[in-house]
Amino acid sequence: MPADPYQTLGVKKDASQDEIQKAYRRLAKKLHPDLNPGNKQAEEQFKEVSQAYDLLGDADKRARFDRGEIDASGAERPRQRYYRDFAEGASSYSTDSGFADFGADDFLSEIFGRQARGNVRMRGQDVHYRLSLGFLDAINGGKQQLTLPDGSVLDVTIPPGTRDGQVLRLRGKGRPGIGGGPAGDALIEIEVRPHHIFTRKGDDIHVELPISLREAVLGGKVSVPTPSGAVTMTVPKWSNTGTVLRLKGQGVPKRGGGRGDEYVALKVMLPERPDPELEKFVSQWVPADAHGPRQAMGA
Repeated sequence: MPADPYQTLGVKKDASQDEIQKAYRRLAKKLHPDLNPGNKQAEEQFKEVSQAYDLLGDADKRARFDRGEIDASGAERPRQRYYRDFAEGASSYSTDSGFADFGADDFLSEIFGRQARGNVRMRGQDVHYRLSLGFLDAINGGKQQLTLPDGSVLDVTIPPGTRDGQVLRLRGKGRPGIGGGPAGDALIEIEVRPHHIFTRKGDDIHVELPISLREAVLGGKVSVPTPSGAVTMTVPKWSNTGTVLRLKGQGVPKRGGGRGDEYVALKVMLPERPDPELEKFVSQWVPADAHGPRQAMGA
C-alpha cells in the first residue's frame, strides 16, 4: 500500500498547495532518474514522490483523500455500510433481529465489495514524461509534440513563461481507466535548454550587448535582441563596458499578465582588425583626465 502522501512529500496536512508544489519540485530534482542513473532506490523514491504529488497537487483529489473517499494510490475506497443498530451497542447483534432489514445479497455485496458484483471502476494511472524545450519556446509558449515510446504523439500546449522543471498536466492522457473509470493524466516535466545569449532570472531576461568604440563615446541608436524580436535602444554618450540599461516589458510573460524586463549589459569592443587611423589618433590623443582608469584600485 502506498505510504501517506503527506509524509512522502515531507509536508504537514495543512500545507498550502504552493508548499506542496515546492516540496515536490525539490524532491523531484534530487531523485529524478536522469540525475541518478542506475540508482534503483532513487528511481523508486521518485515514483513515490510523483504519485504523492499527483494526489496532493490536485486540490480536488486532495480533498477526496482527506475525506477518505480515495486511498493514497488514488483508487476509490469501498464505501462502508453500517447497520442501523450499530450506535445502540453490540447487544443488538445477540439475535438475528439485528439483520432483519439486511438481505443476504446485500450482506455479501458489502462484505466482498464491488468485486463480488464484477463492477470495479478505477481511475487509470498517471504517466510521466520529460520534454526538452528551446529557451525561446519556453519563454514565448506555443505548441509542441511529444513522441511516446509506442510511436504515438501527444500535442502539448506550452504556456508562455514556462520554467525549467515545471510540470505540465494533460488530463485524461494517461493510462486508461478500469471498468469505465476515467483515464489518468500525463505529467510532463519541462527541461529548458540554455540560450547562447539570453539568461533568465525570475521574470527578467539578461543579455550582454557588444557596442563599438564610436557608439560608446558618441552614443546613438542600436538594435537589441529580445525574446520576442529585436528592438531599438538608445545608448547614452560615454557608456562604459558594464553599463546596464533596462528595456521595460521586454522580459518573460507573467501568468497574471504583463512581462518582466530585459537588462542589457554593454560591452565595448574594438574593431576586429587593426585600424591604423585609430591607432594614430589614440597615440596623439592626450586625455583631459591625467589619472588612469585604475586609480581606484591603487594601481
